[in-house]
Amino acid sequence: MVGTTPEGRGGVASVVSVLRRHGLFEREDVRYIATHRSGPRLARAAGALGGMWRVVLACLRACLGGRPAVVHAHVASRGSFLRKSLVLLVARMSGCKTIFHLHGAEFREFSTQEAGRLLRHWIRHTLERSSVVIALSESWAQFVRAFAPGARVAVVPNAVPLPPLAPADAEVPGRVLFLGRLDTSKGVFELLDAAAVLAQRYPELRIVIGGEGDAEGVRRRAAALGIEDRIELPGWIDAQARALELARASVFCLPSHAEGLPMALLEAMAARKAVVACGVGGVPEVLRDGDNGMLVAPRDAAALAAALGSVLGDAALRTRLGKRARATIEQHYSTEVMCGKLSAIYRELAGAR
Repeated sequence: MVGTTPEGRGGVASVVSVLRRHGLFEREDVRYIATHRSGPRLARAAGALGGMWRVVLACLRACLGGRPAVVHAHVASRGSFLRKSLVLLVARMSGCKTIFHLHGAEFREFSTQEAGRLLRHWIRHTLERSSVVIALSESWAQFVRAFAPGARVAVVPNAVPLPPLAPADAEVPGRVLFLGRLDTSKGVFELLDAAAVLAQRYPELRIVIGGEGDAEGVRRRAAALGIEDRIELPGWIDAQARALELARASVFCLPSHAEGLPMALLEAMAARKAVVACGVGGVPEVLRDGDNGMLVAPRDAAALAAALGSVLGDAALRTRLGKRARATIEQHYSTEVMCGKLSAIYRELAGAR
């Protein structure tokens, strides 16, 4: 398995950590090789080259030893795609089966708008030559099938472990939690606009914006809206702090413009939180509006304010949405389901050699 360092930050690191903690690596004899890590540019380049070299050696050993080998690459956009496409090329040349595990909300834009003709051809070629392409949702699977008709696509949603439930009195009234990168595409500025609308109605309103990115831009917008005293910016928070923030939140909000299947959303649902999110990417396949969460259109601050207001002002609604959200994770997005699907793919590919 190839991806970013599991100790890093972001959705792929979270997914890999879940798989490792659940025992998939031991059961399926998985060796993990990191080809990306955070840090200075030189350190990142050294990590990428070192990771690539370890992949080459592992593929050659498998080829010479005649043992079944599957190379499973977690892939996002831009640099991630370029690195992993070379990894998958080396694996194919060594006779290994390959899995292209598609992450990243911006892959559609990257592959259809940013990429030139030659890069689009290489993206399509990589998808179609992979033994299996894993999509996080049926909507992403439909995109891959349309973009690369020759690709074999399997849907394996992200999953999260079910945490112990926090006591009800841990919830802080009016506390709205956002977890994600602080940039325009995550809808953080629409969240601030919505908060400005709600501030007069809800004196206890607090918006907790956890993540890295344009923190100064967030502060400036909050100040311009007159709500700087309602905003908390704790920066990136680790798993322990994230659990505490989820326990304290009344509502979890993720107003992204584009998504795959965000781990933060699943974690909030597993924590039995009422969720307000935008119906983009794979989100509508998890959240059913009015049943286990609230869906709004992206880039619509007024609609976001209305949805948040309805949930903040109705304790019974929050409770019902949270319970249904937790049940959804238990039934469809558990780590047992995800690991079982991956194990089946591994064993099929290993037996196909």
